[in-house]
Amino acid sequence: MDADHTNPGGCTVSRTNTVVARSSHVSVVIDYDTGTTELRPTSDAVTAMGATVVSLPDTVPTWGTVEQSTVPPEPGPIPMGWRIAAVPVVLATAVTWAAGKHHERFSRLIRLACLGRDLPPATLSQARYAVRAVRWAAQLLPMRWACLEDSTAAALLLTVTRRRAEWRHGVALDPVRLHAWIAGPDGAPVEEPADTALYTPTYTPDGPGSARATRGVRP
Repeated sequence: MDADHTNPGGCTVSRTNTVVARSSHVSVVIDYDTGTTELRPTSDAVTAMGATVVSLPDTVPTWGTVEQSTVPPEPGPIPMGWRIAAVPVVLATAVTWAAGKHHERFSRLIRLACLGRDLPPATLSQARYAVRAVRWAAQLLPMRWACLEDSTAAALLLTVTRRRAEWRHGVALDPVRLHAWIAGPDGAPVEEPADTALYTPTYTPDGPGSARATRGVRP
């Protein structure tokens, strides 16, 4: 594997910046510089390509029929200070997404999400307020706003408050799908549906690969 280096955003990345998320029958190859994703049969050639390898647990086939609630959850409280701080953070995230080369959007947002990697970890309450505030502020944006933008803005909002966000990007199987979210101090997804627990992290503020052991929360 190529030697690691640290980019200007503060995230430790491999020179290829590619992750192979591998199960027994399929591998998902994710290029975190371009956002390109490929499905390949699992083989020695795929796992020896010089990328970070993350093992995916094999799942019982459901053919995408996992039950979901049709009733949206009631929004939790959002202190006014978090609402006010979220507005410029959401705008900054939107500008970062829109500015520059199209094929670099993915990597730009990831660098933004990783800016606070050396800060003290956020508490669960802080993470919840950040996610809720960002979703509240992003409601009227005239642009695509999905899980990557949502989680990046929440991570940036926590960075503004001088806290580390446990940002995650990961893969789930059956069907193969990608998702980005914020995790709490115990590693559990924050303000996310229950099936987010099915995703295996493939990139975190510490770089490509599985999530490290949970860091202790400082007051």
